[in-house]
Formats: sequence, structure tokens, C-alpha cells
Amino acid sequence: MSNWSKTESLKYMQDKINEVKTAMLTTYNQENGFNSRPMGTADVDNEGNIWFFTNEYSPKASEISVENTVSLTYSDSKNHTYLSIVAEATLVDDKAKMKELWNPFVQAFFPEGLDDPKLTLIKLEPTDAEYWDSSSSSMVVLFNMLKAALSGKQYDEGNHGKISL
Repeated sequence: MSNWSKTESLKYMQDKINEVKTAMLTTYNQENGFNSRPMGTADVDNEGNIWFFTNEYSPKASEISVENTVSLTYSDSKNHTYLSIVAEATLVDDKAKMKELWNPFVQAFFPEGLDDPKLTLIKLEPTDAEYWDSSSSSMVVLFNMLKAALSGKQYDEGNHGKISL
């Protein structure tokens, strides 16, 4: 991927995020340290920004308001694909953007819909991203791990690299 253009890198990141959809978002605060929670991705736009819906009064929103550098991890163990992203987070209160990104899944968390006064968006602007991708099936991965263990050689985990942002 080192020879990919920024457009190709962003497309790869978008495709992987759209396949997995749910990420672990990790924020930080001085009192409790790191806090992680699963988040459903609303969108990855053409600039590579990652969008989530949240409650404006939630602990994660408070933490982002103080320390806006966050970590985001997508894990697809079935397909052996993993993304680790460091991003700058911003709370965005934009009703037009909320309407654009709204879907029935969000309704389960915000039954009042777009009129919910607690509803806001988190916009993540990635500053650094890495991927691990083994396009092999689980059976091939297991076989290669067993082969490495029996031969005393190190297991080749597949492709790994930075995503150009």
C-alpha cells in the first residue's frame, strides 16, 4: 500500500470500515484514564472523516470536549482484517448532516429521532491509521499458523502498513 495514492488509501479505509461498521472508540480523561466503548459508524465521507451519532451529554462527549485525540479500532476477525486509527474528534451539532446520516439503527438509541435535544454528531478526522489484512480464509490462516509452529518459523500474518492520510 506504500505506493497507493491518497485516494486509493482512503478508498481502502472506507471499504474496510463499511464492511465492519462497529468500532471501539477510546477516549481519555485525567480522572479515569482510557475509556472504550463500541460505536456504530454512521459514515466515512470522501475526505476520510468518520461520523458517529452520540448523546451530547454522554461521558465520551465530555471527554472529547477536553481531550479530543481519540483512538478507533475496527476488528473483523472472520476476514482477518484490522484497522487502528488515531483521530481528532469534534462534536458537531448540524441538523442537516444528522438528517443526511440518519438511519433506522440510530432510531433505536434516539427514539425521539432528529428532534431529540441530546442528539449530536462526533466527527473524527484521522491523523494516523494502520491496517493488518490477511485475505486468506480462516482455514488457510489456521494451516499457516500450524505450519509455522511445527517448522519453528515465524507466522506471516499477511499485509500490514500505514494508510496515507
